[in-house]
Amino acid sequence: MPYDIAIVGAGAAGLTAAIYAARKALKTVIISLDVGGQASMTSHIENYPGFDSISGPELMKRFFDKVIKLGVEFIMAEVEGIEKSNEGFILKLSNGQDIEAKAVILAFGKVPRKLGVPGEDKFFGKGVSTCVTCDAPLYKDKVVAVVGGGNSAVEGALELSNIANKVYLVHRRDAFRADETTVAKLKDKSNIELVLNSVVKEIKGSNKVESIVVENVKTKEQKEIKVDGVFIEIGFESKTEWLKDIVELDEKGQVIIDSLCQTSQQGIFAAGDCTNMPFKQIVISAGQGAIAALMAYQWLTGGKGAIVDWH
Repeated sequence: MPYDIAIVGAGAAGLTAAIYAARKALKTVIISLDVGGQASMTSHIENYPGFDSISGPELMKRFFDKVIKLGVEFIMAEVEGIEKSNEGFILKLSNGQDIEAKAVILAFGKVPRKLGVPGEDKFFGKGVSTCVTCDAPLYKDKVVAVVGGGNSAVEGALELSNIANKVYLVHRRDAFRADETTVAKLKDKSNIELVLNSVVKEIKGSNKVESIVVENVKTKEQKEIKVDGVFIEIGFESKTEWLKDIVELDEKGQVIIDSLCQTSQQGIFAAGDCTNMPFKQIVISAGQGAIAALMAYQWLTGGKGAIVDWH
């Protein structure tokens, strides 16, 4: 017997969608390789309603605990393809399973963008990381570099400054994209050194990271900086090639949705950072997850199901 709804992804959008689907008594399954998504990589969240400050892992744990309490099933796997079927859709999973569902909600977010430089892949997990919250404790009293100029990079540098002896913040411009209030905090950190107008050209080492080579984008001058670790925080990209034959994607590979989280394929909805919604925020992802679930419910009931939910 197929599921009513299969949700791809277990971040803010996917978990919220699961809560709303379960409240409509729909047989629901979440398929994801992890729980919490990008939100779990954030140490301090100060713009989610109801909390002065909460860590990303704690907030996502609260989402997930609610989902499990409602009886939603969880499969730890990656969805590698979706095909149409008589009952709705067949999802091809990385563990060899085929899951059948009447409706699908895409909520898998994005994946960290790579630098694309020598040494990056070689030393991933051996000094190269894309998650400050996960790996910062490994660099107590050491020297690290953070690459990027957005909120995640600046926040990461600030967090690392409380753990590491020295933090280099490498950014290709001389102005940051991060919030002004967050950037202002850099001035109070004597152990953060800004390496501006610069890009990383190579990550070097023997068995682990030992240094980075940076190049000034204006003068083309290169220099080598000794570091024990490199945190790459240059944003995220869509991994949606497997969807191109079933839903419409934009030029960035994002799933195109309308204001009600509907995709170009009837029965498939999408929410959160994998969509063409320009604002990538936890509260927006959660809101879209709720909309997607309610719209899926309406579609499954032929428009006859009541979708008002005040609680």
